Amino acid sequence: MKICVVGTGYVGLVGAAIFADWGNDVIGVDINVEKIERIKKGDMPIFESGLSEIVSRNISEGRLSFTTSLSEGVKKSDVIFICVGTPQSETGDADLSFVRKVAEDIGKHLDGYKVIVVKSTVPVGTNEMVRKKIKENLTYNVDFDVVSNPEFLREGHSVEDMKNPERTVIGSDSEKALSIMKELYAHLGRPIVECDLRSAEMIKYASNAFLASKISFINEMAQLCERSGADVSTVAKGMGLDSRIGPKFLNAGIGYGGSCFPKDVSALYKTSTSQDYDFRLLRGVIEVNKLQREYFVNKISRYFDGTLSGKTVGVLGLSFKENTDDVRESVAMEVVKHLRGLGAKIKAFDPEAMYNAKKVLGDVSVDYCLDKYEVMQDSDALAILTEWKDFSNLDLGRVKTLLKDPVIFDCRNMLDKEKVESAGFVYFAVGKRTNGTELLDKKSHNSSGVILRDGK
Repeated sequence: MKICVVGTGYVGLVGAAIFADWGNDVIGVDINVEKIERIKKGDMPIFESGLSEIVSRNISEGRLSFTTSLSEGVKKSDVIFICVGTPQSETGDADLSFVRKVAEDIGKHLDGYKVIVVKSTVPVGTNEMVRKKIKENLTYNVDFDVVSNPEFLREGHSVEDMKNPERTVIGSDSEKALSIMKELYAHLGRPIVECDLRSAEMIKYASNAFLASKISFINEMAQLCERSGADVSTVAKGMGLDSRIGPKFLNAGIGYGGSCFPKDVSALYKTSTSQDYDFRLLRGVIEVNKLQREYFVNKISRYFDGTLSGKTVGVLGLSFKENTDDVRESVAMEVVKHLRGLGAKIKAFDPEAMYNAKKVLGDVSVDYCLDKYEVMQDSDALAILTEWKDFSNLDLGRVKTLLKDPVIFDCRNMLDKEKVESAGFVYFAVGKRTNGTELLDKKSHNSSGVILRDGK
């Protein structure tokens, strides 16, 4: 099959590589000249395990190529995937300007029947808009079909998810287009959900919003567990063994981030208001997620008696999750900004996201370290903000000699509470009563004997 993939971000680049690896002739298109040249040389603009090898192999074997010419991509293909960004706009809904522009340009270059597939995450009704824009800009009187085929890729695991999807959603009102799409995915032997365009669009948003809701729920439970003396990790394990619930997305922390969950939850809420419905649950999910990071920053501030001026906080993790270099909507980055705003100096390390983080944070009050232990040297506290596996294997003896003050703020529950406390650290976790929690409780007694929580 001859395929064109428009956009070479996480979805487009991984999609193009795997489509080619399946034996198809694929051409990737992007208007960014520098990015295209990097990819051609085997220099991946994103970090995804195994991606570089797959791209390089398929380029050398002649199945995969890249260009900045949309006209070339359209004319050489039978199926055209739109994989451009749909970032959150200032009003909270999805910015469809890139999708709209690509649709208009595709219309100008269509020279025969093609299937145009929208893989970008888009609100209900977008595929119909794409069809309208293409039709309005047709140079030739040709037929085409539009298909909704949302992606369900996890950054850090995108290659594996593309190769072995749990399900494939195909929204179409054309039997011809549906048949072509089913042929592309048939060899996977995985469930294919056939539906109308609007249902396909909604499935993606519903899936991400539900997963975000699970995260916010367990973070609310973490607040309750910490106050009542229960352990949220044990509670989550007990919940997750129920097959109706499952263990995934039940890890308490400082909230969800990344390029998908924040914008998709917000976009779905905007969709609900546009349909004259107030999706109250999603309002709560968004609020809880914001408060969770503020709660943990407040712990750090309270430990230092309300002032971080002159303090240095060592930070492990800047990407929004492990196994990626993506810092878009990273909660770790937001915490760093907040700490810096409170007067703290930051020493930071991330295995993959240092370059991207520096582009956002700059050099003001941030030192970028070469490894995790350099972060701790002469820092007043250590904060673990991203759940990179390597951060769970700290040499506690070494950490204690490096830090000025033996205090660890474990925002991802990476460490063993008993081991850390018995090693002589003041330890803070999420959803667990620790010696750090007890210390703050003592500090929170005001003159009348009332216990104050969260600085209130």
